[in-house]
Amino acid sequence: MPPSSRMPPSRRTVLAGAALLPLAVPLLGAGPARAQADRLLRRPIPSSGETLPVLGIGTSRRYEVEPTPEKVAPLREAVQRFVALGGSVIDTAPSYGTAEDVLGLILQDGLREKVFLCSKVGTPGREGGAAEIARSFKRLNTATIDLIAVHNLIDPTANLATLRDLKAQGKIRYLGVTVWRDGQFADLEALMRRETLDFIQVNYAMDDRLAAERILPLAAERGMAVMVNVPFGRDRLLKAVQGRELPAWAAEFDCASWPQFFLKYVLAHDAVTCPIPGMAKAAYVEDNLGAARGRMPDAAQRTRMEALVDAL
Repeated sequence: MPPSSRMPPSRRTVLAGAALLPLAVPLLGAGPARAQADRLLRRPIPSSGETLPVLGIGTSRRYEVEPTPEKVAPLREAVQRFVALGGSVIDTAPSYGTAEDVLGLILQDGLREKVFLCSKVGTPGREGGAAEIARSFKRLNTATIDLIAVHNLIDPTANLATLRDLKAQGKIRYLGVTVWRDGQFADLEALMRRETLDFIQVNYAMDDRLAAERILPLAAERGMAVMVNVPFGRDRLLKAVQGRELPAWAAEFDCASWPQFFLKYVLAHDAVTCPIPGMAKAAYVEDNLGAARGRMPDAAQRTRMEALVDAL
């Protein structure tokens, strides 16, 4: 996925306008009610049956900071809060500037074993791809990476061969491929039909629904987990609703903010395993993870959501 723009002021406005946020959860008393409220929904990886929390963190741009204590501190706080609330999936890539280095620093001191760590390979050729992967292991300061995907379908034949070797050696656990724009879907579909993949990563949002026509059904048919990048439409959706009140009927599927509204729409598709919005602040983590709890919109509600956004 390409570098996305930094979180705009509209996100802060959207959060400020929410009447209720999952921040209220810790106010519950101890016991079964609180445990139920805190629990994140999980979905299986079809190729193994292992389950993952249904919301992860993407690190493009937002984690591309100078790896100094001052710059890393708020990102560390966000990741710590994410893990404390039950999250585990974090996605990065060597092309995201310093993001791998920063994440390697953050995951020290006991966090690494609590995270489902994902990276990518985007260099063509067996030798070049292998060298890039080796640098990722070093930058992330880890002996194993849970998932490495071929970034933007770059030389999938060579890179998937390398990833299969690494998987056989136990250095990675899963492999896959990624795209970030609709124009790549034909090539992605062809690859999905001829290759055995654990994961795909694809762009899908309420204002970018083409993946639901062929890619998501094919992933379900072929037994591939689906990570979703840019679920806010590269912040188009958050900007579109700036200053607008969340519709009262969003409460019918336990939605308390606009970010949750957009994430729950994506998660309501059965083929989706885990959207990975950028989350660089603990407040964003707390709000977004509200989408991973409670009811999801049904087909009629999703149609209503689409109509609302299409009319903006």
